Amino acid sequence: MKPLFVLLVSFAIGFVIIRITGGYWNFISAGNIAMSIMLSFTAIGHFKFPKGMAMMMPDVVPFKKELVLLTGFVEIAAAIGLMIPALRYITSVLLIIFFICILPANINAAIKKIDYEKGTYDGKGINYLWFRVPLQVFFILWIWFFGIYKS
Repeated sequence: MKPLFVLLVSFAIGFVIIRITGGYWNFISAGNIAMSIMLSFTAIGHFKFPKGMAMMMPDVVPFKKELVLLTGFVEIAAAIGLMIPALRYITSVLLIIFFICILPANINAAIKKIDYEKGTYDGKGINYLWFRVPLQVFFILWIWFFGIYKS
């Protein structure tokens, strides 16, 4: 829920600031700025809660904590890539792949009731998927629209 809030609020603020400073409405820039801010926000969680995020991954995945840290750096790199027009298309394609790849960890976390912030098994549970899966699709569509389709 927090990433969605960060994305939408960042979009609204960015959209208005671009209008005030540039004199025109620019959905594409505001959309990419918002996704960059959201990715930066979620990357912080990878460094703040590595134990809990490692618990989210299916048991067959090796080097969980290292992978959590690596994906935090991937999110930071993607946030930067979206802000560079020459890199936006490839960054967007890779982000869509990234969001598809992390969905199993989110599903696994919901099934196991993992609270990644606490590193415990008393999280929201399977009903969280009714929000998380559509949210993941929303993020993918956002990236497709602002990073690929309109680039």
